[in-house]
Amino acid sequence: DGRFILGLGSSHKVQVEPEHGVPYTKPLTRVRDTVAIVRALLRDGEVDYDGEAIRIENFDLWFRPHRGDMPIYISALFPKMIRLCGEVSDGVILTRSTLDTAASIRPLIAEGASQAGRDPAKIDVTSLLPMAVADTLDAARGIMRPGVAFYAGFFPRYNRLIAEYGFPGEAAAIAKAWADGDRTGAARLVSDALVDATGIVGTPDDCRARIAEYRESGLDLPIISPFARGPGAKELFEAAIRACAPD
Repeated sequence: DGRFILGLGSSHKVQVEPEHGVPYTKPLTRVRDTVAIVRALLRDGEVDYDGEAIRIENFDLWFRPHRGDMPIYISALFPKMIRLCGEVSDGVILTRSTLDTAASIRPLIAEGASQAGRDPAKIDVTSLLPMAVADTLDAARGIMRPGVAFYAGFFPRYNRLIAEYGFPGEAAAIAKAWADGDRTGAARLVSDALVDATGIVGTPDDCRARIAEYRESGLDLPIISPFARGPGAKELFEAAIRACAPD
């Protein structure tokens, strides 16, 4: 029913090169080229493209897409990619946002939109928001800590993001523990304040109230991303979904 949104992004050097075996180069240009190629394929079912980062000759889908157009959102963390969202996307996908993030990036979106002659008000601001729901706030924070440690420890750009949120000491300490192979120690270094600032945790009532705060902060679409691993993960996912479902 037209509800599908396609999210595209550049990923991270620490994933692209070892996991996919290709050089991580020109992420902005590659994302720009990818959006143009996907739109052409949806519209025409085939594409020739001679871009700076991607070149394609005579590619076709062998079928006519069900829809010739769909919303394309771009994942972004920092100003250059956020401006690109304003130029070419229908929305930006942030991640681990704080209550200050949406308002702070709207001028950047407007800059990119202005360059392309677009209306910035038509570009949605969304964010992946890690979530853990439990009977108590402390229990929910405990569920979330390993995920925060992984993002801050493994991904340099997420580490930078967390530092810029006002947690530079924690970001550096978590990165060091992770590099030393101390995953448990890295999780212990994640403070309550860091967990609370970058996600949704607590009882069902806590979580619903926090989602409302994110909406009030200027986020058009909170994208709930429950965090769970190992035995019992399914139950934790279901609990998060039920906690966020409308009354």
